Amino acid sequence: QEHLLQSGGGSVQAGGSLRLSCAGSGYSLSTYCMAWFRQGSGKEREGVAFLANDGDDTYYEPSVEGRFTISRDNAKNTLYLQMNSLKLEDSGMYYCAATEGRMCSFYGENQFEYWGQGIQVTVSS
Repeated sequence: QEHLLQSGGGSVQAGGSLRLSCAGSGYSLSTYCMAWFRQGSGKEREGVAFLANDGDDTYYEPSVEGRFTISRDNAKNTLYLQMNSLKLEDSGMYYCAATEGRMCSFYGENQFEYWGQGIQVTVSS
C-alpha cells in the first residue's frame, strides 16, 4: 500500500531552521511530481514548494523562495524541505504530496494522489 510518512516538524525560534522529511513507501517517489503544502491557522492550505519528477525543476511560492529548499534522495525514497530563516508566518501544518506528471506547480490540491499525514511547524519570537 502506498503512503507518505512525514517527520521532522517541531518548534523553533524565528530565524532558525528545520528540515522536514517525507518517506515514501510502496512506490518510487522519483516517478512523481512532489510538493510541500502548508496550512496556517485560519488559512487555506497552499502549495509552497514543488519538485518535478525528474528533479530538474523546482518552484517556490514567493514568500518562501530563497529560504526553503525542496529536494529528494532517490536512494532513500525520501523528499525533504529544508527551511531556513524561519518567520512567524511560516507556522502551520505542513503536508507532502505526490502526483503523476512531470511538473505540478500549477495543479490544484485535488490533483494530488498521495498525501502525508501532516506535521506541525511552530515558529516563535
